[in-house]
Amino acid sequence: MESNKIKIGITQGDVNGVGYEVILKTFAEPAMLELCTPVIYGSPKVAAYHRKSLDLPTSFSIVNSASEAQSGRLSVVNCTNDEVKVEFGKVDPEIGKAAFDALEKAVEEFRERKIDVLVTAPINKHTIRSEEFPFPGHTEYLEERLGEGEPSLMILVKDDLRMALVTGHIPVSEIPAAITKERIQEKIRIFHHSLKRDFNIGSPRIAVLSLNPHAGDDGLIGTEEQTVIIPAIQEMAEKGMLCYGPYPADGFMGSGNYTKFDGILAMYHDQGLTPFKVLAMEDGVNFTAGLPIVRTSPAHGTAYDIAGQGIAGEESFRQAIYLAIDVYRNRQRDAQARVNPLRKQYYEKRDDSDKLKLDTIEDDI
Repeated sequence: MESNKIKIGITQGDVNGVGYEVILKTFAEPAMLELCTPVIYGSPKVAAYHRKSLDLPTSFSIVNSASEAQSGRLSVVNCTNDEVKVEFGKVDPEIGKAAFDALEKAVEEFRERKIDVLVTAPINKHTIRSEEFPFPGHTEYLEERLGEGEPSLMILVKDDLRMALVTGHIPVSEIPAAITKERIQEKIRIFHHSLKRDFNIGSPRIAVLSLNPHAGDDGLIGTEEQTVIIPAIQEMAEKGMLCYGPYPADGFMGSGNYTKFDGILAMYHDQGLTPFKVLAMEDGVNFTAGLPIVRTSPAHGTAYDIAGQGIAGEESFRQAIYLAIDVYRNRQRDAQARVNPLRKQYYEKRDDSDKLKLDTIEDDI
């Protein structure tokens, strides 16, 4: 790896969408190449096709691996032997296979320590789905491939707004059964740890949203708050975590109370993503916490309706690059701070003398 320049692996995503457009627009700006060394996992031919059809000035080099990527250049690793035909806005299983091949190659090279972080362009969940990819999205795939048995957590980020989810890509009918005390506590634990390590927040404050309207109105319109959510919050608070709630989602977001917390934990996908995208659709970022790899992506999808028109905004993708760099550096600082931990000092009274005791300080909660 080069001195202090972070090597960013970028998967091409669905090439019939706006993925290449936002990537090429982002790295058309020379200043971006001073921040990192970007490597696209995809197809040089497809990248060239997008560049020409959208009349973009971005140049790139073709390499066999991220290990060959040079500083100050955008590089592309060819991940497919098949001819990929780009048809903007078209749903095509062959395009899904190309997206999967790029993702697999990026994960392989991360394991070989050839890239530092991963930024994923949007995929179409229908076209990429296969026997090899039976997952509802990137998050579940990366948890399976890289999670080492540990669960992950999806966090949507815009500046100081960080929205995490207890449940992700599951049908609404399955949400109540999936909201258990243990699962809520697991997500609070991962969220708390990520806010400290990945976002460098010393004592993060987490707001937990309710499941039912009006937080169940003391059991009149639902009992999950009383039987599941409140006990989960209380037990985690007793362990020293600053978590509060449950708050009714509508009033909490509408009143602006979300600005008083470092993180918000929503019970299900649309409860969290609907207000988040209203506030941050243009520049929000999806971050997967709890993995050994730093992974981010733009908060938008493939945007088939505007693909190939040259009007897609790259700000969300640009922010995904920035966040990946920030989190990677925060993790490095956190690791360095733990190399030689301070030792606790305390006195133990024995007989008529005080004896100084030393002990290694415990890890964060």
